[in-house]
Amino acid sequence: MDAEIIAVGSELLLGQIANTNGQFLSRQFAEMGINVFYHTVAGDNAGRLKSAIEAAEKRANLIVFTGGLGPTKDDLTKETISKHLGKKLVYDEAALASIKAYFQKTGREMTENNKKQALILEGSEVLPNDHGMAPGMVLDSNGKSYMLLPGPPKEMNPMFVSYGHKSLMGKLDKHEIIESKVLRFFGIGEALLETRIADLLDGQGNPTIAPLASDGEVTLRITAKNESREKCAELIQQAEKSIMERVGKYYYGEGDTSLIKELVKEMTARGLTIASAESLTGGMFQEQLTTIPGAGKIFKGGVVAYSTEVKEKVLKITPETISSHGVVSMECAGEMAVNIRTMMDADVGISFTGVAGPDEQEGKPVGTVFIGISIGDKKPIIERLNLSGSRAQIRMRSVKYGCRFLIRRLKDLI
Repeated sequence: MDAEIIAVGSELLLGQIANTNGQFLSRQFAEMGINVFYHTVAGDNAGRLKSAIEAAEKRANLIVFTGGLGPTKDDLTKETISKHLGKKLVYDEAALASIKAYFQKTGREMTENNKKQALILEGSEVLPNDHGMAPGMVLDSNGKSYMLLPGPPKEMNPMFVSYGHKSLMGKLDKHEIIESKVLRFFGIGEALLETRIADLLDGQGNPTIAPLASDGEVTLRITAKNESREKCAELIQQAEKSIMERVGKYYYGEGDTSLIKELVKEMTARGLTIASAESLTGGMFQEQLTTIPGAGKIFKGGVVAYSTEVKEKVLKITPETISSHGVVSMECAGEMAVNIRTMMDADVGISFTGVAGPDEQEGKPVGTVFIGISIGDKKPIIERLNLSGSRAQIRMRSVKYGCRFLIRRLKDLI
């Protein structure tokens, strides 16, 4: 079964609300083995909605509508489909009784247009609305299935789970399951990663492998389809093994995770605490760290030492280091990491200093970054980076590299 989801509502096109209904339904359909190839958004206009329906009918045999089932004049989904299919609109007596009971119970006046919400396409299967007034419906016509669902997620989600899911499962010839796994990589560009796994991408069938790049990161989504979850897992595992053989050294996690989450997880598991000293990142590492639940167990505190004066007076960077090497140097990064660790009585100290731009500093070009890591009494480890991008990108990537370097050092040294 191939589906298209049509979200109806001018508020979606105006950007006033996000189309979370499409996201929810796509996830549900993936688990059911229903393909979703198109998402369409149509405003509250009968002509444009009719055009969207006609286009969907050419490429899908299941067309799902969300929104436009309410009592006002701009709620026209049922009316448009009724005219398009030549089907009458009739009252669903159970829905009408429920609407009347609601107004009686709340002591509110029931206007005539509220009855409109009880209208359904003649011959359709009614999907009760346990959390609102307008029922949903499913109608089979001309070899297509049309499912109409309310727009508010608090009504649409439970209606689909309780009633819509069962209705569609009865229409499927075979119940295929679609399973996905997301692998996350850092420190390798999208082009290089694709080159390393080019043979896997060229030869893919089931499972499929889809790369997606974000700022300094690449994700690979492996998707398998089968009638059993066990077989899906087996197919995904085989593909994952081949991928890891080629680019495994850049892998850092799977699913809905991030480098900062992985760092918190690693340090929490080891019972370690951390403190940070930041210059070019301006507290970004600390801000990112403290957004993660549980960070309070590992984070002692930090200092944003943006000026040379603060580096000297607060972080106690020696005048000799600054005069001989400068604040953008391996030596300064090392002292920053060691001193913040001892000042905060933490197990680990991490530091960031460098040139984010727009101008060079101390004769060093924009993108020069030093990250210091001090673990216990061990000699500090300094990593040098030459990053490109905007000022914001250099700062964010510095934080990500700091997390990546520290995770590796914890695994290697402790």
